[in-house]
Amino acid sequence: MDLNVLGQPTRIYCGGRSFDRRLPAVVMIHGAGHDHSVWQYQARHLAHHGFAVLAPDLPGHGASAGEALTGIAALAEWIEALLDAAGVARAALVGHSMGSLVALACSARSPRISALVLVGSVAPMPVAAPLLDAARSQRARAHAMINQWSYVPTSHIGASACPGLWLPGLNAALMARQREGVLAADLAACNAYTDGLEAAARVGCPTLVVCGERDQMTPPRATRPLLDALARGGAAVRLHTLAGAGHAMMAEAPGALGDALRDFLGSTTG
Repeated sequence: MDLNVLGQPTRIYCGGRSFDRRLPAVVMIHGAGHDHSVWQYQARHLAHHGFAVLAPDLPGHGASAGEALTGIAALAEWIEALLDAAGVARAALVGHSMGSLVALACSARSPRISALVLVGSVAPMPVAAPLLDAARSQRARAHAMINQWSYVPTSHIGASACPGLWLPGLNAALMARQREGVLAADLAACNAYTDGLEAAARVGCPTLVVCGERDQMTPPRATRPLLDALARGGAAVRLHTLAGAGHAMMAEAPGALGDALRDFLGSTTG
């Protein structure tokens, strides 16, 4: 569906179901250089198991109008505006990579958030200088670097949960169809966001942190400061590791991630 959010047309995927405000709402926030389609399997899974799903294209991404917002705080404010536009008083947030920082920042500031899921997340989330440089001036090179670090070796040679799909190729096509400058803005926002641990200590809702066992971009060992900060804030925190998956775990472990999201979110809604 399409909604007007802060004066801009916004494309939102609802998992193949009509959005029903009577159901528990879940907002799924994509990462840098992506759009809602990275959540396609998990969004459909949740939508067909009792949840009202909002998986937006962030401003300037996919089919949403406007320019890419240049900071995590601005994106967190935009998520609250999305909830207003959708008429949602309370929602769970699920975010991947950059989207996890947005979800974290929004959860820290808003009592409207009922549960939080951070997928492929660390705080802070520094971005390597060569990748930042490539995103600004050599997009194809940046896409190749992201693909190299996002997928486990077997995915690069054709392994996929859906036979016949080459996952790195699909991701390269997804990144290539985003507008010029979007990836650079997204990566710069991740790199500049230094308030993640402070935000985590203010989160009070139940939280699930999902790691890919073989994630090179946000490795499981690097989640400890984030987990500790969440615990200090009093949030009930769970850690779930997806065996054999890398950073692109929505594609590499679609069923396992969908099940983890459904189980956790179901437990927070009674």
